[in-house]
Amino acid sequence: MTASDLPIRATQSVTARALLLGDRIDAAGLERADMLSANPLAFRAGADGMVVLYRFGVAVTVGLSPLEEDEVIGQVRARLSGPHAHIDDETAVLVLAPEGEDRIPPGGALELRDLNPARLLVVADALAKSVSLGRDEREVNAVFDIVEPFAARLSEKGRVPRQRRSVLKLIGQTLLVQHRVSGRVAVEEKPDVLWDRPDLERLYARLEDEYELKERAQTLKRKLDVIADTAGALTDIIDADRSTRLELLVVGLILAELLLTIGQIVFARH
Repeated sequence: MTASDLPIRATQSVTARALLLGDRIDAAGLERADMLSANPLAFRAGADGMVVLYRFGVAVTVGLSPLEEDEVIGQVRARLSGPHAHIDDETAVLVLAPEGEDRIPPGGALELRDLNPARLLVVADALAKSVSLGRDEREVNAVFDIVEPFAARLSEKGRVPRQRRSVLKLIGQTLLVQHRVSGRVAVEEKPDVLWDRPDLERLYARLEDEYELKERAQTLKRKLDVIADTAGALTDIIDADRSTRLELLVVGLILAELLLTIGQIVFARH
């Protein structure tokens, strides 16, 4: 039995905690001979725990004490891009239940047949995606708060703000969240460990249902589509309004030139 097959030792239960530390973790060069997984990078830490690092800014700790967890976070910070001042987290209690099959009671502890690294990687994947989705949901709601005043002003006064910069900022925020949801996190993709352990498919499906990963990702995408359509419509209205003003200005200049010409002709005759 290799080191990657040895389970995490625990008497009754351990705590798994997903920590959203920043926008991205650069794990390149951290590979070592005793690592438990290369993608995502996972290795043993503390007395009897493990750590899993995800490139979209999440570190998952399993079976670590608070001091051990702080030490790991301190080491990972040097590899962070876009560190967050506030660390979001998602916690799950893993209970060892060797006599039965993997069970996930609603709102309760996760009952696992063993604490083998492969099984823990499946749990870590679900926790990492869940905590990342939580951040994205807040950001999308914040963008909705920006969209609402624009829509309200359009409904009440028939006009939108003329500041094109604010609309472009709204579009930029939409693209940023859209990129994170579809590109970095890849919520709908299954963890690589399932290629080697297809017997854990059922566990992952249960975790996916428990944390509503697919439903939350689809809701986010629908909201992003609404925001993108709204931002596009606002931009079109602003462009049309600007074009109308320019046309009126041109017409005014032409009329002014005609009046000036007529005035010169009349003055010359007199």
